[in-house]
Amino acid sequence: MAALWIPALVMFAAGVCSSLSSDCTYYGLLELLNLTTSNAALEIMRPVKNWRNTTVVYLDMVLYGILGIDEKSQTVTGHIWFSVLWTNELLTWNASDFCGIKELAIPKSRLWIPDIIIKEDTSDSGSIHEDPWVILHPNGEIYSFARQRLTFTCILNLHKFPFDKQKCNITFLSMNADVKTLLLRSSDNGSSTLMRSDQFMATQGEWGLKNIDIIHDYLVGGEKNSSLLVYTVLLERKPFLYIINFVVPLVYLLVLDLASFFISVDSGEKFGFKVTVLLSVSVLLLILQDILPSTEDDLPMIANLCVGVFTLVWLSVLESMLVSFLYNLDRCCQEKNKSSIVGKVLKKKATKGQKEGDSENGEVKAEQGALPLGQLGHADLLKQVLEELKAAQQEAGGQRSPGFYTRVATIIDTLFFVGYILAFAAFVIYICVGWVDI
Repeated sequence: MAALWIPALVMFAAGVCSSLSSDCTYYGLLELLNLTTSNAALEIMRPVKNWRNTTVVYLDMVLYGILGIDEKSQTVTGHIWFSVLWTNELLTWNASDFCGIKELAIPKSRLWIPDIIIKEDTSDSGSIHEDPWVILHPNGEIYSFARQRLTFTCILNLHKFPFDKQKCNITFLSMNADVKTLLLRSSDNGSSTLMRSDQFMATQGEWGLKNIDIIHDYLVGGEKNSSLLVYTVLLERKPFLYIINFVVPLVYLLVLDLASFFISVDSGEKFGFKVTVLLSVSVLLLILQDILPSTEDDLPMIANLCVGVFTLVWLSVLESMLVSFLYNLDRCCQEKNKSSIVGKVLKKKATKGQKEGDSENGEVKAEQGALPLGQLGHADLLKQVLEELKAAQQEAGGQRSPGFYTRVATIIDTLFFVGYILAFAAFVIYICVGWVDI
């Protein structure tokens, strides 16, 4: 019986001794890790026991806000949150020796921190909010957290604006370390990163997050190759507001200009209406100039739409000016012909009466030669004038008949209307095909 009690007493005594020897304070752990005071070696040296060992840094990013895209400066502004994980081989301990302490918060100023930057970053330093502490685990793993209001450059393709999709890269790399000393990796894949970003997304504005791809790459630069971790973000614009405020008014103005062909030229309102439509399109062009950047290589489809509508309306105004000119020219010619014919008839009658007076009385004054006309009745005089007009028109058979310019104007207006409709249909098809994804 005594033999059974002896092992139990030994084990109890060993447990009591071990509990008395373990340190349950953070200070004791800091003393073990030599972190109670500043340690220059831990602050400036890469934490590996063998310098040939590569430090693998795991970086995970979450996009939780899309504030907007500036088409003029070709930049994207958003909010990101990212965590960084690496292993410090010099800072390890046994958690059971310190009453199960598994996490230790240490100021960043006491440890070596990987120098990771974003290649496309154009933000100011005040937009970065880093946690001044890192979390250290017994196996030497260190966690660091940061969030940033990130403004980064992105080459935007605005050919299909406002139905465009933009693919932008957020590239993480080390400024000084090469791939042999520091290697960037991500513990998540693109689908899980996209799911977490959708879950924590706070604001998107006029853009929607469609996809995130993660690419591990290398940057070749002379004798040193740097490790790259690239997050490729696919953003899609929400076009509804642009359709209502820009595309629909352009289409309405084009339809109104098409309908203006049914306004009579004699009313005098057709030309003024077309000029008003032209000025309205010019205002929309000024608005578009403030939105899109100056580019000559690839003109956006909406710019093609504006230029096409402006050109059609401009040609319509010129055609309206030509038709109005022909109508007025024909009216003036008709009035001139009538006045000249009436003058010729009256002159002919006066000459005829003068000859008859000379034959009867010998010498008669010139002002008395018109007496036969005065002696005729009004009805007889009008009949004679009408007969003379018909005769003059028959004599002028080689000249253009009345209404010639009016008929020319009508033909030009009809042909231009048909061509306008064909050009309108072809232009609409071109714009629709250009905006549809193939």
